[in-house]
Amino acid sequence: MKEFNAKEMKERVVEWIRDFFEKNGKGCNAVIGISGGKDSSVVAALCVEALGKDRVIGVLMPCGQQSDINYSELLVSHLGIKSYTINIETAVNGIIDQLTQAGVEILQQTRFNLPARIRMSTVYAVSQSNNGRVANTCNLSEDWVGYSTRYGDAAGDFSPLSHLTVTEVKAIGYELGLPKELIEKPPIDGLCGKTDEDNLGFTYAVLDEYIRYNKLPDEETKKKIDDMHAKNLFKLELMPSFDPDKE
Repeated sequence: MKEFNAKEMKERVVEWIRDFFEKNGKGCNAVIGISGGKDSSVVAALCVEALGKDRVIGVLMPCGQQSDINYSELLVSHLGIKSYTINIETAVNGIIDQLTQAGVEILQQTRFNLPARIRMSTVYAVSQSNNGRVANTCNLSEDWVGYSTRYGDAAGDFSPLSHLTVTEVKAIGYELGLPKELIEKPPIDGLCGKTDEDNLGFTYAVLDEYIRYNKLPDEETKKKIDDMHAKNLFKLELMPSFDPDKE
């Protein structure tokens, strides 16, 4: 990949979004789950530049009390887009309650991933009710190590950032004129109280240099990244399907 130019890349992504909507939803709205972090902020801002703020809808989805929801509100205000706030706590607790009553042994990972999947169902419900197309907000760095929930935040109809690293997404955010606090907000899953980098055990800066420039980290970190990448490749592939025409 040639040297990264944030201004040029921003313009290319904006044009790509316009082209997607021209072919896959002329006149439709872009609907985005807003977390207040860099990814949803950058995607929302790109969509505003591509389509105009009147065709971009943000969906804020706290699960009970969300201590950092002011970041999401800041983004919505900054961009001047329409938004809905939908609290998913009742839905999450309802499913957990029904699973418990059915005798399902609920694993901790199930509890972690359920809110993400309910959030995506909520975004699609808003989208379908507003002539929309759902924006995926995952980036290359997160996808590389599987740091997303399948059929949760990994879902969507179009994905502006999935081939861009965290470092590159941040650079585009500054090019878009987003507030620094949104671009630099430490990514937190909102479930266990730790940052993404705490959970991963390495920084996105280290990961990005390994992905993009093959700059090797220490052997332990390299092995950890390689193992996570190998185990999570299935998330990036189409669902395997039986083909009766193949022997």
